[in-house]
Amino acid sequence: MRAWQVSAIGDPVDVARIVDLPHPILSAGQVMVKVRAVGLNLPDLLLMQGRYQNHPGTSYIPGFEFAGEVVAVADDVDLPVGARVLCVPDLPHGPRGGLAEYVPIDAAAVYEIPDAMSFTDAAAMSITYVTALLAIERRGRLRSGETLLVHGGAGGVGTAAIQLGLHMGARVLATAGGGEKVAFCESLGAEAVDYRSEDFVDFVRERTAGVGADVIIDPVGGEVFERSRKAVAWEGRLLVVGFASDSIGSMKSNQLLLKNFSVIGVNRDQYRFRDPEVFRSLHREVFSLYQSGAFRPVIKETVGFADVQSAWARLAGRNTIGKVVVTL
Repeated sequence: MRAWQVSAIGDPVDVARIVDLPHPILSAGQVMVKVRAVGLNLPDLLLMQGRYQNHPGTSYIPGFEFAGEVVAVADDVDLPVGARVLCVPDLPHGPRGGLAEYVPIDAAAVYEIPDAMSFTDAAAMSITYVTALLAIERRGRLRSGETLLVHGGAGGVGTAAIQLGLHMGARVLATAGGGEKVAFCESLGAEAVDYRSEDFVDFVRERTAGVGADVIIDPVGGEVFERSRKAVAWEGRLLVVGFASDSIGSMKSNQLLLKNFSVIGVNRDQYRFRDPEVFRSLHREVFSLYQSGAFRPVIKETVGFADVQSAWARLAGRNTIGKVVVTL
C-alpha cells in the first residue's frame, strides 16, 4: 500500500516521502476506508515543521481530512460496506492521517456524505467549512444585517467564511494579499482590500462609515490580530482561528473596554473531545447547507498522489486560493 510518511520534524521536502507499507488491519470500533480524495491544509505543514500544538511523533501519515469508500468494518460497527464517507482522523494525536491508499479509522470519526457530494468536495469540508461555521455561527453569533470581516479571505477558511457569512445575511468585507486574490474574494460577493498596499483598518472604517465590523474572523494572527481592534465595532466579536502568519498577537486588556468587544477562541478540534455531539452536528449542518446550494467549496486545484510535495510548497508560499485536494 502506498502512503506518504513523515519520518522526522522538518520541511516537507526533507522529511516526507512515498513509501510502501503493509495493508493495514482493522481494530475493534474501526472501519477500513479506500481513500479517494484528501484535503491539504496549513496544519499539515505546521505539524511536519514541529510548529503545531501537539505532535504524533515520527513515522506518521499526514492528512487531516479525507473522503472515500468503506470497504470493511469491524464486527462492532454498524456501518455498511460501500458507504461514502468523510473522515476526520485523530491527527495530531495519532499516527494515521489520510494520505494513504487505505486507512483504518475509528467509526466515530466517520461521517456519511450525501449522494450528491463528490469525494473531492467532501475532502474540502471539515477543516474549512466546519471551522468557519463554528466561528461565525456558534462562537461569533453573526446576525443577518451585521458586517463580517474575513482576514485571509482567499484561503480555505476565508473562502468558506465569505460564502457562509453571505448566506447568513451579513455584509462581508475581506482582506487578501494581491490583486488576483482580492478579485477572487469579490467574485464570491465580498468587498475586498489588498492588505499589502492598503490599510485594512481605513478600508473597514470607510466602508462602514466609521462603525467597524461586528464580527472579525482571524486565521492570520500577529499584527493582523493586534490591528483588528481598531476595525471592530461596538460590542463586536474578534474570533481567533489560527496563526497563519506564524506569529501570535497580543492585546492589552484595557483595549477591550473602549468598545466593549470580545476576543473569542475558535478551536474546532477541541469539540471532538470535549463536546462530540456539537462536532457531529456541525458536520451535519455543513452537509445540509451544501445540499441546499448555499455554497460550493472553492477547490482551485486538484493534484495526483505523486504531486503532493509540490502542492505543499505552494501552500507554504501562500500561492493557493481556496483548497488544494489530492485525488486518488
